[in-house]
Formats: sequence, C-alpha cells, structure tokens
Amino acid sequence: MIQFIEDHRADHGVEPICRVLPIAPATFYDHLAKRTDPSRLSDRAKRDEELKPEIKRVFEENLSVYGVRNVWHQMRREGFDIARCTVARLMKDIGIEGGVRGKKPKTTIPDKALPCPLDKVNRQFYAPAANVLWVSGFT
Repeated sequence: MIQFIEDHRADHGVEPICRVLPIAPATFYDHLAKRTDPSRLSDRAKRDEELKPEIKRVFEENLSVYGVRNVWHQMRREGFDIARCTVARLMKDIGIEGGVRGKKPKTTIPDKALPCPLDKVNRQFYAPAANVLWVSGFT
C-alpha cells in the first residue's frame, strides 16, 4: 500500500488516497520518516537488520541446506543470543528455507492416448427404485 501511495501521490495527493484505502496518512508519513532516518526504527527492527546478514551467512556456509533449527543452533554456538522463533521469522523474511529430505511423491500421469472408460450410467445418478442402479467409486 505504501508503494501504491508513493506512486500516485503526485497525481492525487496522500490524504485523498488514504481516505479510499484503509490506511491513515500518519502511517504513511511515519513509514517515510523511518525509511529516511533508520534511527527512528524500533529496537526489534534495528536488531533484525543486524541479524539478517548473519543468518544468511550461516545458511550459505552450510551449503544452503540448514533449516531453522540448525541455523539457530549454529548461531547459538557462535555466541548470538537469539530465539528460535526469531530465526524462523527472519529466514522467512529473507526468503530462505532449509533443504527437504526425501523424494517428492510421484502422482499418476494419465495417458492421453488411451480412451476414457465408458459412462455406463450416462451421468444419471438418480435411481427410480432400489436395485436398479448400482454405482461405486474408488480413489
């Protein structure tokens, strides 16, 4: 939303755009102020900016296969006081995830050359009386 307001503020102004969108003008201006002056960021945001390169470094040093748990353990061994949920949140923000073990499941690939089985009930699943129409299915 912030980017949309920045793109169209010259044409329409900030306040009219904010009246239509569910955002207060003060929120937009606060975001701009924090972008231009990083000292106005919260302590958590400042620490996140310090930790993101370290998390990325640990991830890349270990062949980009470490998951949250292994990155967290490695960072604790290196002396960082960091919570596991913080590592998970920052890895998600960075866009990295650990390697997944195992093989991907193989699904059935239909052969388009084979004919479809005949529809013996003509898609009429209503039976006028008992024991007239029997339908079964399997998955």
